[in-house]
Amino acid sequence: MKVLETINSENFCDYTPHEIHARLADKGEYVCSPSTMYRLLKKENLNVHRGRAKAPENRLKIETKAMKPNEVWCWDITYLPTAIRGKYLKLYVFEDLYSRKIIGSHIDEHENEIIALKLLQSCIEKEKITGQGLRIHSDNGNPMKGYFFLEKMRGLGIVPSRSRPRVSNDNPYIESLFKTMKYRPEYPYRPFRDIVEANVWVAAFIKWYNYQHLHSGIGYITPDQRHQGLDLEVFTGRNEVLKQAKLKTPWRWNLKLKQWKQIEVVELNEVGCRVV
Repeated sequence: MKVLETINSENFCDYTPHEIHARLADKGEYVCSPSTMYRLLKKENLNVHRGRAKAPENRLKIETKAMKPNEVWCWDITYLPTAIRGKYLKLYVFEDLYSRKIIGSHIDEHENEIIALKLLQSCIEKEKITGQGLRIHSDNGNPMKGYFFLEKMRGLGIVPSRSRPRVSNDNPYIESLFKTMKYRPEYPYRPFRDIVEANVWVAAFIKWYNYQHLHSGIGYITPDQRHQGLDLEVFTGRNEVLKQAKLKTPWRWNLKLKQWKQIEVVELNEVGCRVV
């Protein structure tokens, strides 16, 4: 066949169909479209990877949605300034994607996978789960890529996934949590004196965040209420209040009564979730 002979010829064997198509056009020739070339190559089992570059991999497709607590966790490390210039404390945080509840945290002077591993184990024990089927998403920091950390997760049946390099939007929920923390009115304007002071402040913040903060992303309920499955009960009570208010003063309600609804699904960016 002329098309295959052309593609496999010495002049064109190192080019893609699109390049061949362009080079033939520059010579005033046309044999077929690039899509036809691809189809014929595939039919003859010739459409294989060539060259020094690593062949593309078909990665395992992972679920990016969380529809209940302890399906997907996100974690990251943020820096807390100290009184010593250039020295920072490292705050490790695990957050449940569905409920936004802070599952566990730890402050340390060092940043490594062993600390992260101990925190992960304590979070699993606290939630009374085995870890089987849980997915944990993170960025590309060194502790996240540690061999022992990843092997421990795999041994527990946890699916680790990571964001694309240098793309903070792939792990947005934990980044949003850190922003909420550092923009609180109570957040110190000066550096923390020591790790003891930092622990006291972070503990108070987590207590507020989990049990008092009405989170806009989950319908203005606390992360703990959603984590415990109390959101429907809360929304039912709110809707009843609105219903009674409308019955009492119907002339004030020109539009359809707005209902508080449960946010059933929380989703990470599928493009930015790579199984590791």
